[in-house]
Amino acid sequence: MAITDFKIFSGGSNRPLAEKIARKLDRPLGALELKRFSDGEIWVKYGENIRGSEVFIVQSTNPPAENLMELLIMIDAAKRASAKRISAVIPYFGYARQDRKDQPRVSITSKLVANLLTIAGADRVITMDLHASQIQGFFDIPLDHLYASSVFAPQFLNISDNLVVVSPDVGGIKIARSYAKRLNASLVVIDKRRPKQNMAEVVNIIGSVEDKDVLIVDDLIDTAGTFVGAIEALKKNGAKCIYGAITHPLLSGTAVERVQNSQITKLYVTDSIDFRPEGKTDKIKVVSASDLFAEAIRRTFNNESISSLFDIDKG
Repeated sequence: MAITDFKIFSGGSNRPLAEKIARKLDRPLGALELKRFSDGEIWVKYGENIRGSEVFIVQSTNPPAENLMELLIMIDAAKRASAKRISAVIPYFGYARQDRKDQPRVSITSKLVANLLTIAGADRVITMDLHASQIQGFFDIPLDHLYASSVFAPQFLNISDNLVVVSPDVGGIKIARSYAKRLNASLVVIDKRRPKQNMAEVVNIIGSVEDKDVLIVDDLIDTAGTFVGAIEALKKNGAKCIYGAITHPLLSGTAVERVQNSQITKLYVTDSIDFRPEGKTDKIKVVSASDLFAEAIRRTFNNESISSLFDIDKG
């Protein structure tokens, strides 16, 4: 099968990233009509023949919830148009923070979304930096979990001779360790408590950051309250320059202003979410993950191993 036999389509949540991915693969985005009825109901039509084609749909599922619904409808339409195989390329997998039943009478939305994608007709999911790695096990179809460390690490290779990598919580130790290994840096963990959603309190810093430059790594930043609290705690404990490498820039509410007014030197984020900081802050830099996704798509289509893209320490 020739390489021309796969097609890339984009939903409305992050078309700029989809366009970059398509350029990397030397092809245009496929023709797709996305419309709304007057009440907001979503209508999708593929503008070209996809019968027997390998279809890759690029769509992040960050709020509003219409982004997820749009993806499901695009998958269903591709299935009914007799696409050979449908891969949902989800740079940011939304609704992943509810990944377990940690209190009575709550939903496990990450499992719900996994079920919805499968039922809609997706044959494979490609995503990056899930909020919790165990979400991979919620899927009954193949899921390729990419890591942004390969995107971020080059930014920090020569940034400091005295760098410490900080995990903002115990759950992020594995990813933080992969950064520390790549950058030949030591590892520090922040012990925090979360009394309610979007609120966390730093209780203890496990390890020394005194007179060190610090790199905080995490999968997402939402209100930036937890992030700024970590910066303040690290500064109180003697940290010098503080950098951030956070994959998904939700940055809701006054988050950008919080980052701008904080003591961080620079925050690096990916374009998994269509965030454009121009004119808002000089402390946030967007690094594109298009190369990573383009290579994952190419290898998936050619039935090649993509294990080398799972850039994370196995120890």
